[in-house]
Amino acid sequence: MMLTLFGQLAAPLYALMRIAFGILFWCHGAQKLFGLFGGERVELASRLGVAGVIEFFGGLAIALGLFTPVAGLFCTLLMAAAYLTVHAKQAVLPIQNGGEPALLYMFAFLYIMAHGGGRWSLDAYIQGTSIARNRR
Repeated sequence: MMLTLFGQLAAPLYALMRIAFGILFWCHGAQKLFGLFGGERVELASRLGVAGVIEFFGGLAIALGLFTPVAGLFCTLLMAAAYLTVHAKQAVLPIQNGGEPALLYMFAFLYIMAHGGGRWSLDAYIQGTSIARNRR
């Protein structure tokens, strides 16, 4: 009985996870691009500026579930690059080099990339498989 309940919650919980990761990532981009949420604006034509663009638009796309596999790929690659170019140089283990958030984002986006937007996404709506359309 519990497995059935959890199985029924899989789609909405995946959507909640995707939306949460997308919004949190979007906030990082908003910090870099606009100085929001206590962040400092960075030069757009810099590495951090490019990261901010990917975070802002990739996070928004993932939260909305729009072009989810492509957005997931860009966000995964960004976090892998961030870990390798910033954190891995400082120490061997993520717990020592502060790279845990980058790796957590990377693996979450890797899963989102592979899974797609899911049932509760704009991708599903555009493809005609939204919840309302599934009930017919």
